[in-house]
Amino acid sequence: MILSPEVLTLFILNALFAFFALIAFVLSVKIFLKWDTNATDQTQYQLEKQSFLSATIIKYIFIIKVPLFLFFIFTMDKISGILPGAMCAAGVVDATAYGVYLILLKILNLYIFAYWLVLHNEDMKHETQPYTKMKFGLFIVAFFLLMSEIVLEWVMFSAIDIQKVVDCCGVIYSSTTSSYISMLFRIQTPLLLAAFYGNFALIVLFYFLRKKEIFALFNATFIIISLITLISFFGTYIYELPTHRCPFCFLQKEYHYVGYVLYIFLFIGTFYGLVTGFVKASKSDVYRSYRVSMLFTFLYVVLLSIYPLFYYIKNGVWL
Repeated sequence: MILSPEVLTLFILNALFAFFALIAFVLSVKIFLKWDTNATDQTQYQLEKQSFLSATIIKYIFIIKVPLFLFFIFTMDKISGILPGAMCAAGVVDATAYGVYLILLKILNLYIFAYWLVLHNEDMKHETQPYTKMKFGLFIVAFFLLMSEIVLEWVMFSAIDIQKVVDCCGVIYSSTTSSYISMLFRIQTPLLLAAFYGNFALIVLFYFLRKKEIFALFNATFIIISLITLISFFGTYIYELPTHRCPFCFLQKEYHYVGYVLYIFLFIGTFYGLVTGFVKASKSDVYRSYRVSMLFTFLYVVLLSIYPLFYYIKNGVWL
């Protein structure tokens, strides 16, 4: 097991998460089973007080989880220096059989907790609190996912063997390997770009048409398409190297930490795009979600597009 200061920090924070999340979970189960807005007895009064406590715990878990996810990626990148063969966080992810699943679970939990927070804020705007049972029911599911993430993170760091040589990102994301990821690199570039810009165009179209369900659907597909094109095409222009396809290296100082900006833009843009289709809010709040989603998605697309454009202006050729 690797016990660097960064990893120990993650373990300590995870232990605190588990403790407070367990309290919120117990209260959430009680609220979900017994909540009745029409009741005026002592039980309902106690549940209302407990709902505020539970909501506060969940809210702060999410507030800490966002920077903690970035710290987790930073930690993976930091400890890659002590793993033979690793050049960035990709080598650490690939060092065990759990790394990819942990990353995906962390991303899923971010979206779920962010959705919970939006649902909670909408619930608190109404005197009858119509989403109370729904939001605490959602947290019951989120609790088990959070616990799975914490356990899987412990297992992953425990399974890392610092004596074992691991693959670098150049091998992991090579088109010559037989992995599922390598299949993505065999997709023709025109097809990838057509899917990327076509999906973005549909998002813009349904933004103006205000079809929130379809707008949310294309934001969901945009997450997948964006990650594929980022790794297989746009990333090569960030690195200015046609064979370098890594979703982690541009998080480093050498590339001005642009990866953090890109991932934050993508997360905010797609999350608020999904919110429009899954939360029944007032018109003003829906329009706000539309605008925030469109702004950050637009910034993401523009920032990505700048790299190949500037490369062509600078060198006169495409990679």
